[in-house]
Amino acid sequence: MNLLSILVAVQSSWVYLVALIFFAWYPIVTSLMWVFTSSIYFLRREHKVDESFYELQEFPSVSFLVPAYNEEEHIRASLEGMLAVDYPDFEVVVIDDCSTDGTLEKVMPLVREGRVRLVRKLHNEGKAMALNDAVRVARGEILVVMDADAVPDRGLLRAVVPHFRSPRVGGVTGNPRVANTTTFLAKLQAIEFTSIISLQRRAQRIWGRILTMSGVVGAFHRNAIVDAGLYSPEMATEDIDLTWKLQLRHWDVRYEPRAIVWMQVPRTLKGLWKQRTRWALGLAQVLRRHGPTVLQWKHRRLWPVLTESTLSIVWAYTYTWMVVLWVLSYMVGYPPVGASPVPNWWGMLIGTVCLLQLLTGVVLDRRYDPRIGRYFAVAVLYPVIYWMLMAVVTTWTTPRALLAKGGERGVTRWTPVRDA
Repeated sequence: MNLLSILVAVQSSWVYLVALIFFAWYPIVTSLMWVFTSSIYFLRREHKVDESFYELQEFPSVSFLVPAYNEEEHIRASLEGMLAVDYPDFEVVVIDDCSTDGTLEKVMPLVREGRVRLVRKLHNEGKAMALNDAVRVARGEILVVMDADAVPDRGLLRAVVPHFRSPRVGGVTGNPRVANTTTFLAKLQAIEFTSIISLQRRAQRIWGRILTMSGVVGAFHRNAIVDAGLYSPEMATEDIDLTWKLQLRHWDVRYEPRAIVWMQVPRTLKGLWKQRTRWALGLAQVLRRHGPTVLQWKHRRLWPVLTESTLSIVWAYTYTWMVVLWVLSYMVGYPPVGASPVPNWWGMLIGTVCLLQLLTGVVLDRRYDPRIGRYFAVAVLYPVIYWMLMAVVTTWTTPRALLAKGGERGVTRWTPVRDA
């Protein structure tokens, strides 16, 4: 049996037909779902805001926790931004995990002035362990974890702290905005954080549970983070893991679009590949570790997140192998079933729905980032570049997490890849 006969047999099977239908319908259905449910969130929570919710009569103590490893370029600006936050009772704690550059030289003047506290580790143990050490020495009732290259909006704490009046709230994730939009890839990521990540968090709040609290900025009640068992150093994405652990302990995790931080993102394809590989690995690890527990009836509110996360991985594999199959078909002169090198009606429909989702994100977030509209022009390339990149990343990375030995352990590695 030659390659042509194999390709003909495969594309004549019912398995191929099911895969083709899933490949075509999944992005359309999910995009429309994100648009619809995020719009519901916007109309309920953002369009007509009860400003009294954000008025504070009491001010619980807050600790900014800033893990750092070789962050000399950005950490001073980040710390200055935190110190300028409008809130009466907070501290800033930097955890230096054996930096080998000038990070300490940037931090020490603020330490000597008594404006910043420093935890200096003698052994490099990774981000998760740095944060676990900081939790034990922080004074705040509310712990705000921030990356050392992110600058918060002055109103950050007045946006997140009111949520903790509810005793069920264990965490509040903020609204990261891209600061370094100097390259084409960075502009695409600005659109992504607006139209994919922020949109999904709005939608997931309508479901009742969210996939992840952003590692760039997240506020936690001390009791909640301790109850969840702190960060897991062996997980590639400690933020996704902690989010699931909190929700499995029935803590409420919320999204606050007013909690704005300006962050740095990878500016090159190499840096983006490294970052997204870690994200894909971390999600697969979380699904492997917590998926069976989530299936219990008492955790049913996490089922939509589990289902969507699993289907996204299945679609990535479908996308990758469909493209391989179609390329082989064209190589042997056999036009593949359901594919065309020129965008056809169905391809245009998928692209249009995707652009509708991206536009919805821009419209909902423009009040927080007035510049975001100017980057919509690059959105037309988002499905081509990002879908292909993420499909390959997921296909390549997921088996590492799913097939790893149960006792295999490590630490969350420092991966400052934005300038790679």
